[in-house]
Amino acid sequence: MKYIQILVVDDEQGIRESLRGVLEDEGYSVHVVGSGEEALEELHKRSYDLLLLDVWLPGMDGLSVLAEIQKLPLSERPGIVVISGHGNIETAVKATKLGAFDFLEKPLTIEKVTVTIQNALKQRKLEVEVERLKGASGEERRIIGDSVPMRALRQQLDLMARTNGRVLIFGESGSGKELVAHAIRRSSPRAQGPFVEVNCAAIPEDWIESELFGHRKGSFTGALEDKIGKFERADGGTLFLDEVGDMSLKTQAKVLRFLDEGRFAPLGADESIRSDVRVIAATNKNLEDEIERGNFREDLFYRLNVIPFHVPPLRERVEDIGLLADLFLHEFTTAYGRKQKELTPEAYHVLEEYSWPGNVRELRNLMERIVIMNPQTRVEARQIPLNSPRKLAPERIQDRFGSLQDVREAAEREYILKKLDETGGNVTKAAEVLGLERSHLYRKMKALGLGPKES
Repeated sequence: MKYIQILVVDDEQGIRESLRGVLEDEGYSVHVVGSGEEALEELHKRSYDLLLLDVWLPGMDGLSVLAEIQKLPLSERPGIVVISGHGNIETAVKATKLGAFDFLEKPLTIEKVTVTIQNALKQRKLEVEVERLKGASGEERRIIGDSVPMRALRQQLDLMARTNGRVLIFGESGSGKELVAHAIRRSSPRAQGPFVEVNCAAIPEDWIESELFGHRKGSFTGALEDKIGKFERADGGTLFLDEVGDMSLKTQAKVLRFLDEGRFAPLGADESIRSDVRVIAATNKNLEDEIERGNFREDLFYRLNVIPFHVPPLRERVEDIGLLADLFLHEFTTAYGRKQKELTPEAYHVLEEYSWPGNVRELRNLMERIVIMNPQTRVEARQIPLNSPRKLAPERIQDRFGSLQDVREAAEREYILKKLDETGGNVTKAAEVLGLERSHLYRKMKALGLGPKES
């Protein structure tokens, strides 16, 4: 029998032990830790089905832990329920956007905790099944888009992918750098070889050398058996170093040595190993700036940057948003067994007006949320659940506003309206939330052409 594994992260020992007792009585296998750092270390050691995570922790807080977990492959991420004794709407929204299933306020009740955990585990099971179905379908993920930047990217792929040259992919988080890496591999002479991925930002510095190069039993405390590293696993194929800009200088030096010599020595080994690997790296950072700051080796930059690729952010390819939205809607309605959904013209317009800080990943997550939460087949603009104020893409701002003052006033008006809506039109409460005197808020509203809601 496989027990559900739950990790409880809370700095209060009493709460940790209370939750352990309740959840073990429910038949779960429970482990507890008191800090975010310990939680990430635990997740690196073993797989958990669910994480109960306190927001306010010593050192790394809960939201920072959430952000780190989102860097892991989906198959390695647990379901997450955030708990806090100082809950507010802003924190709850942030937690949800970072992947949390739900947000519980202390004091906790047994019934609320157990029901939330059951629902989170069901949601997690669905997500894993979707991922499995995607893999079982045998369909390769394609680079989608008819915009000028995407056509140029595909042309570059056609020219460069069939070589063995090293590639460095630049682009914001969520823009599709991993997709480009897979496309390069599929078109290369190494298409039939292994494709091994490493997220350099998700692995603690103490572990990354072992992950990349492997180790021998007994080479350090906790090395209970030999471990084969990623460079060895990728022999004859491709190694994808994602977020290479987050790699420590110590590890950069060892990667540089491998690129020069084609050999490496696992930790604790006397002899080196030769490996034939094509390296593709990706980063969301400006590595030239990182070089100036002393955070990235210039010699490694030039070794990796033989063939540079630049993946455009979604806000620079607005023409592709509708196409991508339709693709993701079809993908998730099929995976979840739902009726196909259709966006109205106004809904498309809302999507195109948004600036997409999370890029294609954010759009994909939004379409999945619509499929899960919306029973209607026709999706209206008002049903687009964007949690933050919608922002115009940068290239469209000048079309909407005439001056910087216009932009400032529009932002203030939208933010005040949002706070009034959250407080049910209560100007006194909205003023407290905004940190303003009530009379000051009234004057500001009058200047912006707003009036308090009538009760």
